[in-house]
Amino acid sequence: MVENVKIIRKKIKNMYLVVNPDCSVVVKAPVHVSDEYINSFITKKESWIKKHLEKFESLNSKSVEKKYIDGELFKYLGNEYTLKIYPSKKEYLEISDNFFNLYVLEPDDFEKKKKIIEKFYRKSAELELFEIFKDNYKIVTEKIPDFAVRKMKKRWGSCSFHKNKIILNERLIEKSKDCIEYVVFHELAHLRYPNHSKDFYNYLTELMPEWKNKKLKLNERS
Repeated sequence: MVENVKIIRKKIKNMYLVVNPDCSVVVKAPVHVSDEYINSFITKKESWIKKHLEKFESLNSKSVEKKYIDGELFKYLGNEYTLKIYPSKKEYLEISDNFFNLYVLEPDDFEKKKKIIEKFYRKSAELELFEIFKDNYKIVTEKIPDFAVRKMKKRWGSCSFHKNKIILNERLIEKSKDCIEYVVFHELAHLRYPNHSKDFYNYLTELMPEWKNKKLKLNERS
């Protein structure tokens, strides 16, 4: 099922579906149409939506590639760290003060440096994001939903209402805790409202009154 579809009710006769270049999906529906009918309409259009999402994701996927060299800046939990590389037989990454200290056998081995740092981010995301999720899920539901961390191109998170499962983008580990909490609350709110209706946003505001500011901060360019 396609997640994070924005629903806009207007005084119109027909229903319209749009996939925008920023990968947002919008359904414009007549005021009288039920949520069930809209969700059924979205389900029928799922293949078409995914086809266009893949197209725009491919066009938007180009980003500044890391070089993994001394002095390069890396983000971690909202803070910036300077990369320092040291030759070492034991290969690993540790954080000390304001530095990412990378120990690697061959300091010029790009692929090895990239692999070590990506592994660090992945493991940290699985631990840190789950802790934030675990600290907050009971505000919405007593039973803990299934949880996973994944690589996601254009979304910070997703919620599978029918599977009772929430997935967070591993790149959130670069963001500050309050931004991560916003994504957690956003996806948890979808367990009550599996859409982007007015009721959904009212409920999200109950959970996190300052969510709009958190969203702006989350999407700021590094």
